[in-house]
Amino acid sequence: MILLAIDTASSLCAACVYDSATGRELGRAVLDLGKGHAEHLMSVVEDALSQAGIGFPALERVVVAVGPGSFTGVRVGVAAARGFAMAMNIPAVGVTTLEAIAAEARERFGKTKVMAALDAGRGEINVALYDDAGAPLLEPVAVTLGEAARLASDHAPLVAGSAAAAIAAEANADLRVGTAGSTADIGIFAVIGAGKSVGDKPKPLYLRDADAKPQAGFVLPRIPS
Repeated sequence: MILLAIDTASSLCAACVYDSATGRELGRAVLDLGKGHAEHLMSVVEDALSQAGIGFPALERVVVAVGPGSFTGVRVGVAAARGFAMAMNIPAVGVTTLEAIAAEARERFGKTKVMAALDAGRGEINVALYDDAGAPLLEPVAVTLGEAARLASDHAPLVAGSAAAAIAAEANADLRVGTAGSTADIGIFAVIGAGKSVGDKPKPLYLRDADAKPQAGFVLPRIPS
């Protein structure tokens, strides 16, 4: 199966083409943007396809990072994946950033329980806990730093993700700290997505409300008819 994986949930705008039958990555393109994913995603995807030497018609599945991450970035990636899938009549599947980070940690450190943890701002940490085979023990949830530290101390010898160092320091326990990025390598998303069963269409994973709120003061009064 030839699939396209995309990740716009962090500062990266990444895409790769992966052949699950051979376990080989055929092409990839990655930009570290911060913002502007919507403007660059198509060119990143096209670069990955060009490296692979194929076009859109060769794709059999689309995989997308569904977050948690940047609200805007996640929406861009999920909308693009669903659009590609609809246009080509192929399935789209979602992979959470946390499960990808945990998988990357297991790939580097061996089979072990992993807590994946991302700094969500406003004093919150997005965490999920996985066993040594990648099965979820705790689904993604937003907690305080103290709560994350207690969870790590009780359940996970390895903590990975952008909040890993802060959790290890807060826990003051014998924890291993894995990769500390805000996302995983795009190839990890491709491998996980290739093994997922097809279900509902992917949708953004938000663990809190967006920071941006409507400005009620600018709502125009209703004019009587």
